[in-house]
Amino acid sequence: MSSATPRTGQVLFLNGTSSSGKSSIAEQLLLVLDRPFFHMPVDAINAMRARQRSLELDPDELATVLTRTRAGFHRAVAGMARAGNDLVVDYVLSEQWRLLDCLTVLSGLDVVFIGVRCSAQELARREKARGDRQLGQAAAQLGQVHSYGNYDIECDTTTASPRDCALTIKQSLDHLPTSRAFDRLRSELLG
Repeated sequence: MSSATPRTGQVLFLNGTSSSGKSSIAEQLLLVLDRPFFHMPVDAINAMRARQRSLELDPDELATVLTRTRAGFHRAVAGMARAGNDLVVDYVLSEQWRLLDCLTVLSGLDVVFIGVRCSAQELARREKARGDRQLGQAAAQLGQVHSYGNYDIECDTTTASPRDCALTIKQSLDHLPTSRAFDRLRSELLG
């Protein structure tokens, strides 16, 4: 590596409920963006965990493992970006500690906070069609996931396609203010 200070990567942080279309938008962003981005979905980290029946955890143990997993994911995102990689992060900020931890570990990085919205009716339809999600999970997440009320870009997948959302995001990137939503939230919530 060169002795010059390396650039840090940009983080396009997609926040929305389960089944809101974040992963589909991320896939389209990788196709339309002008430079190479990595898609870092939290689902990929979850899939790495051992699933043997002998490792079944009681609810308290599982909660502890999931908290460590989420905290590790935040740090993996920060590490990739600090190494100069541009990222599309696909996540569900369904607990405030997740946002607070992200605000801390992603400090100093160019994070574009993107709200991915979808109507409760459409979320329910998608959960049922997918068959791999707990019915009602996405609707239950709606209240917390978008409660932070401070995005750089928003899109609504109720009627817009993932490609349309990706194109909207791409076009919006050139017109963002210097002060990002994560910077404002960090100031408001962490002082």
